[in-house]
Amino acid sequence: MRKTLVTALLLGTLSLTAYAGSLSTTDQSAVEGVITNQLTALEANRRDEAYSYATPILQKLFKNPDIFMGMVKQGYSPLLNPQSYKFGDSFVDPQGRPAQRVMITADDGKRYEAVYYMEQQADGSWKIGGCTLLEIPGAEA
Repeated sequence: MRKTLVTALLLGTLSLTAYAGSLSTTDQSAVEGVITNQLTALEANRRDEAYSYATPILQKLFKNPDIFMGMVKQGYSPLLNPQSYKFGDSFVDPQGRPAQRVMITADDGKRYEAVYYMEQQADGSWKIGGCTLLEIPGAEA
């Protein structure tokens, strides 16, 4: 099921146009802010707010905040109450999507690498267009 969720999230980002170049310092800061805000909203169970950081494509796929939170709880539970997280590098993936690595330490001490795929909106703001989450075997805090 987890692979299906990741695939669904990634498919939502395939319609994006290629992003030209790397992220500017301003965009990098904005991307980190969006991810931080969503993690904070997830931890506090603020469904509407967490859902608001998803792209319109993902909001169509997960029709309301309750469905969205169900998906997160089922396939991305380490994001719900992390002990800590640290931003890694940002990059543009081979499909031209801006992406941000985040190292997550879950509440059970297991470590994960999350890669958030971002989409810049027409107004210049950033939204989350997908996320992959992989456990780092043998890495516990």
